[in-house]
Amino acid sequence: MADDPQRNFRSAYYEKVGFRGVEEKKSLEILLKDNPLDLEKLSTFSQRFPLPSMYRIHVWKVLLGILPPHSDSHTMVGSYRKEQYQDILEALEVMRYVNSSTPSTHIYLRMFQLESQVLARCSETSAPDEENEDFLSISRAMDEIVDDPIDCYWLIKCFVNQFHTKFGDSIPHLPKSLEHYLSQEDPRLLKHLKNTGALAQLPYGLWFRRCFAGCLPESSLQRVWDKVISGSCKILVFVALEILLSYKIMLLGISRPEGVVRFLCNIPQENTDAIVTKAIDLWHKYCGTPMHAV
Repeated sequence: MADDPQRNFRSAYYEKVGFRGVEEKKSLEILLKDNPLDLEKLSTFSQRFPLPSMYRIHVWKVLLGILPPHSDSHTMVGSYRKEQYQDILEALEVMRYVNSSTPSTHIYLRMFQLESQVLARCSETSAPDEENEDFLSISRAMDEIVDDPIDCYWLIKCFVNQFHTKFGDSIPHLPKSLEHYLSQEDPRLLKHLKNTGALAQLPYGLWFRRCFAGCLPESSLQRVWDKVISGSCKILVFVALEILLSYKIMLLGISRPEGVVRFLCNIPQENTDAIVTKAIDLWHKYCGTPMHAV
């Protein structure tokens, strides 16, 4: 669909006077009235715009397949999801894997392991390995975003499964992509990171396997996850890139790789919204903006 100059003028005006997203919210409400829901249009909307907070969880559930496209089935499917959650939880309680004092994120991990048929015997359960730590990091972040534990579990499970299924083959290549885009944006910083040995030790696991869970506060993180859930793992590269660019002066002053890693694993939390906004701009700059009719 060609851009509508009048719509663009209105959007620019709304943004100028502090009502950014007014038209986008209306567009999303129209899309959510479709029956069945058009997953391609919802994905494109989520790629182009931040999801309004009041609709975010619902759109995530649809895009992740937790709810079907047919809106009239949502209540019935939601009740099935609730029953399945309760059955799995009860089974874990009977087998004494979890109890009333088990943290919710560890309950989600055991539920996920049981459903994936990789649950170890109670006597053999050990400290979480790296893959489980990735799951727990994502769980902790989702637990802050989502109030309802049933929704939370299904969102974690389907997010993790979709991420590995869709992007598993791409993840190992993201560090090279980051190096490429950093060479375009700031060759001096790239040279410094290479010369100090920091480039090879950047927190790629935190960034690309945990999707910035435990790095960004949830208010910023959910805007990144909008893009991941709607089909882009490349956004992760541009968030990492913008973090490097935003703290360029600090990083240029650190000469040891462990100092760089320590700083990047604990970045200041004050201006992460601005970092994510700039990262999305960079992502659109290099990868284009989806233009499917909204």
